[in-house]
Amino acid sequence: MGMTKIGFLSFGHWRDVPGSRVRSGREALVQAIDLAVAAEESGVDGAYFRVHHFAPQQAAPFPLLSAIAARTSRIEIGTGVIDMRYENPLYMAEEAAATDLISGGRLQLGVSRGSPETALAGYQQFGYVPEAHDTNGGDMARSHTDVFRRAIAGEPMAHANPQMTGSTGSLAVSPLSATLPDRIWWGAGTRATAEWTAEQGMNLMSSTLLTEDTGVPFDQLQAEQIERFRTTWAEMGWERAPRVSVSRSIIPITDDESRHYFGVRAQVEGQDQVGHLDGGLARFGRSYIGEPEQLVAELAADAAVRAADTVLVTVPNQLGVDFNARLLAATKAVMDEVDAAAVPA
Repeated sequence: MGMTKIGFLSFGHWRDVPGSRVRSGREALVQAIDLAVAAEESGVDGAYFRVHHFAPQQAAPFPLLSAIAARTSRIEIGTGVIDMRYENPLYMAEEAAATDLISGGRLQLGVSRGSPETALAGYQQFGYVPEAHDTNGGDMARSHTDVFRRAIAGEPMAHANPQMTGSTGSLAVSPLSATLPDRIWWGAGTRATAEWTAEQGMNLMSSTLLTEDTGVPFDQLQAEQIERFRTTWAEMGWERAPRVSVSRSIIPITDDESRHYFGVRAQVEGQDQVGHLDGGLARFGRSYIGEPEQLVAELAADAAVRAADTVLVTVPNQLGVDFNARLLAATKAVMDEVDAAAVPA
């Protein structure tokens, strides 16, 4: 493998409670921009945001990503993931293209059916009601994604009005960003969905959770998911090489503050958890919390981290910009050593 790209993944929480350094929606947004700027300065490669609705978290990613694009020059900007059940595909196509053009082609858009939300079928309040057989809206999400991807690729989406255009024919959405279709990622929770993602020609985004459990350690199950994705991709004969990201919770203990917040959690969260989600078994990946040298050895042994080209580090955003900027710089140093260890001398 080459050098692994390192991005941060922020869940964008805010709460007006003691200890929170993010008290309001405005603070969450402004701090997200500042953290992306600090991350770029420390050599981090990506700034990614979770998208949730009806909750004190980031909901509308494109204004935020555009603001980051205007303040940075190199860092990738992205989502992990947009719940496509809630999206108007053509409006989203316009927003995504505009954001990508502002950034100079740095948008990496993670989309999916989404995860369990705070609202019951909240997408219905947005005007999107799935068919009766489509109980959780998964088919609707894939349908919205299909229309979105055809729109950003410049396919005609409407008939021209001859009175306005002087001709008959069809119209694509505008503006278009020519390379954006290559930078759409699907958040896959199973091995089968990863294969479907490859068939569609989308990049693979895999989180700290798989909604299946075969009894093997999480990193090995995820590495198998990645292998199946790449095998299917090769069978499809796509011309470009795909991207693959995995999410990890990585907390290098480098000072009193990181030890204060995370030292005790290292014992509890240093192993996989198996639980129930959406009516089935799920396996949650372990957290990596400890001294940097220890983390280098542990991450170098993580089969999925070795297999991916991009690692998205989930950040405790409520601890503020300064803490997370230090955390990301320390994590980048750890991952640089992991990469160095993986390259044969």
